[in-house]
Amino acid sequence: MVRHALIALCCLVMAYPLLWLVSSSVKHDTDIFSAPGLLPKSWDFGNYAEGWAGSGTSFGTFFVNSLFLSCATVIGNVVSCSLAAYAFARLRFPLRRFWFGLMLLTMMLPIHVTLIPQYTLFHALGLVNSFYPLFVPHFFAVDGFFVFLMVQFLRTLPTELDEAARLDGCHPGQVFWHIVLPLLRPALVTTAIFSFIWSYNNFFSQLIYLNDTATFTVPLGLRQFLDAAGQSSWGPLFAMSVLSLLPPFALFLVFQRWIIEGIATTGGKS
Repeated sequence: MVRHALIALCCLVMAYPLLWLVSSSVKHDTDIFSAPGLLPKSWDFGNYAEGWAGSGTSFGTFFVNSLFLSCATVIGNVVSCSLAAYAFARLRFPLRRFWFGLMLLTMMLPIHVTLIPQYTLFHALGLVNSFYPLFVPHFFAVDGFFVFLMVQFLRTLPTELDEAARLDGCHPGQVFWHIVLPLLRPALVTTAIFSFIWSYNNFFSQLIYLNDTATFTVPLGLRQFLDAAGQSSWGPLFAMSVLSLLPPFALFLVFQRWIIEGIATTGGKS
């Protein structure tokens, strides 16, 4: 009984910032910081209408842009990382261990190290202020974490399945499509969920490459409510923050079983 009470107390402490955010989204701006309690003195649902209307550009545009980038990133990572992981885990080619180690090294590089060369490249191609720099690289297996995740998962699968398929006349592409890919589903779902969430919450890269308001995403749209030199629209900001939590939360809620399974099965050995 005491253990359950402590767990409930810890959950309440962890959930308090989220509850405060939801409560503040229906408060007047003057009451948000003067009355920091969870229960509003007066309810103001106009924050949602004001936040959705935005300042010249509807917040729905930002949602569409974010969903497009997140879905494109998911497709790129699932396709390219699964192919790269299959090559590292199942195929034999010269310097395979060297290239795999080099891929792991890319996971240790902070984004700030490669930012300037990447920006220079995309600027020379005329792709700045477009969505291409934010999702095209993911079609080339640039996320080493997901490649490593799938390699670890593939190592738990018996190689006898591949050998039996080759005896039946399957080439490596058919083995991947008919044998490996269906068994790789938990790792694929895990990759898709984390790719979606990380792309959806990406602020730094989008701030660098996107300049036109019509191309802004949800993180950049939320930034528009803050004014360092004047007054900030806290009510609409919190209201749109609540709405921005719904897509990743719903996605995680639906596929949480696959996420746990995918992570849990990537640490074993065949």
